[in-house]
Amino acid sequence: MSEPEPIGIRELRQNASRYVEMAVEGRRVPVTRRGKLVAYLVPAEEPRSVYEQMVAAGQIRPALQRGTRGLPPPLPLDDDGPSLSETLRQMRDEERY
Repeated sequence: MSEPEPIGIRELRQNASRYVEMAVEGRRVPVTRRGKLVAYLVPAEEPRSVYEQMVAAGQIRPALQRGTRGLPPPLPLDDDGPSLSETLRQMRDEERY
């Protein structure tokens, strides 16, 4: 993941809150005027941790926090056979001999 696409001044004016939020997240937003790079919108504070530095450099993207609302309910347990732990222990015992 690299730096965001450059945005024009008009786009910045129309969607300022969006681009300010990107800067708050640690991303550096290039701003152009008539196609030429004139400025960067950057966080007010320097990133402190390696993670924050990587986000600011565009090397990684923070995970979205969606929660568990959209997930299906967990599957019911199958009580008919041995547990997974017991099966794994049996497989390991068979490998040894």
